[in-house]
Amino acid sequence: MRASTPPVDGWSSPPAGERRTVLLIGLTTLAILAVAFGAMALGVSYFWVVFPVGFGGVLPLVVAYGHRTDGADRDRESATNASAETTSPAAAGQDEALRTLRARYARGELTDEAFETRLERLLETESVANAANRVRRPRSAGDDRGGEGGQRD
Repeated sequence: MRASTPPVDGWSSPPAGERRTVLLIGLTTLAILAVAFGAMALGVSYFWVVFPVGFGGVLPLVVAYGHRTDGADRDRESATNASAETTSPAAAGQDEALRTLRARYARGELTDEAFETRLERLLETESVANAANRVRRPRSAGDDRGGEGGQRD
């Protein structure tokens, strides 16, 4: 259920997802009236048939189509929001590793150089492919994989 404040003038605009349906309904109504009154102006004796066919048949189909597409848009949006809210275990692990790294740096356990080196290493290994490339890469002289005193993190 959507919480909203009541409008001051008694009228409210439809939610963003339903504006397309409201527009379709308005355009359909305008088209039905234009055809019916146009037929009447041209002297067509059965112009009245446009009203029951248009408002009794065409307009309900447009309304159903609009609500169906609005529902599909809402479902798609909620699925997108739900997938964005759930993080993968790898991303959660990296977030935890980054928090730990920052905490150790804040406590003074790491030097600026050690922090920067480990931060770069952490960011390099965001994906599985990057991590695999990092493991296969030969160690350089300046690469401190063992941490302070040869200990691993």
